[in-house]
This record gives sequence, C-alpha cells and structure tokens, in this order.
Amino acid sequence: MEPKAMLMDETQMTRALSRIAHEIIEKNKGLESVALVGIRRRGIPLAQRLAARLKEFEGVEIPVGTLDITLYRDDLTELSSVPQVHRSEVNFKLPGTTIILVDDVLYTGRTVRAALDALLDIGRPATIQLAILIDRGHRELPIRADYVGKNVPTSRREVVEVHVTEIDGEDSVALYDLP
Repeated sequence: MEPKAMLMDETQMTRALSRIAHEIIEKNKGLESVALVGIRRRGIPLAQRLAARLKEFEGVEIPVGTLDITLYRDDLTELSSVPQVHRSEVNFKLPGTTIILVDDVLYTGRTVRAALDALLDIGRPATIQLAILIDRGHRELPIRADYVGKNVPTSRREVVEVHVTEIDGEDSVALYDLP
C-alpha cells in the first residue's frame, strides 16, 4: 500500500532526535540522574539513539532500559488469545532517577498509561517524562509528551507508521489511510 504522505525521512528523524536530546539536557539542567526507558518495540531503538545523542553532546553515558507493556494493556484480549510477552529490562535504580519513557507514536495515550503502570511495578522514580517521535493527537487519556519530534494532525481513519533501521531496515515515518 502506498503512503498517503511521507512525514519524515532518515535525516528528519535524526534531526528530531537531536533536538529532543538538546531539550532533555536543557529541561533537566544536565543529565545527572537521568535514564531512558524505551517502550517495546520501536521505542527501544529510539531510546538507544537518544542515549547516543546525549553521550555525543554531553559526554555522559545514559542508562537505557526496555519496557514490555503487553500484560498492562487494556486491549489485551483484542490483540491475541495468546499474547507474546517479552522481558522488561531496567537494570538501574529508579528511586531518585528521572526516567524518560521513549516511544514512537503518541495517539490515545493508552500505551503510555500501560507503560506507567509497568514502570511503577518495577520501582518508583523521582519523576517520569515522555519523549515521542510523532504526536498524532486524539487523546483519550490526560497524557501529553514532554518532548515531541513532530506533531502531525491526523484523522482516526489514518495510521502513522514509524520504521526504524534496527527493526524495519529503514528509517521513515509515513501516513496511510486505513483500508
């Protein structure tokens, strides 16, 4: 299926992640006690890329964790009768840490709500912030991102697909009409 519109290419994605990294440094007045947690799937490589940008800009190694929210989703029964569960890996202390959750698309807010539940079951960080590559609107919960790569007004009859090299073999963001 052909995309309705190309929203970002590799260069634009890199530029957006660099800008988000600078905003993280500025908002947190440095990187002391900051860690990133990528929401499975595409949030993980995006978090790793952000960590690389932060290291490049500040010379500081930022811990990166991964979060599987499968069992925390409120639509679990709609996804599959046998959901595939992966491990969450947060191998650093949460108390006193500013956690930045990283994901590809913010839509209804339900994924972020599930991620908050999953993270708080692991421990209680000092604060939690949210970094999103694409915010497409249509929130059903009172959730907003602290860092946004690009705001893209969409209709509910459209879907935003983020592709990352680590999973999909290319970096791009495209808008499609639902079939």
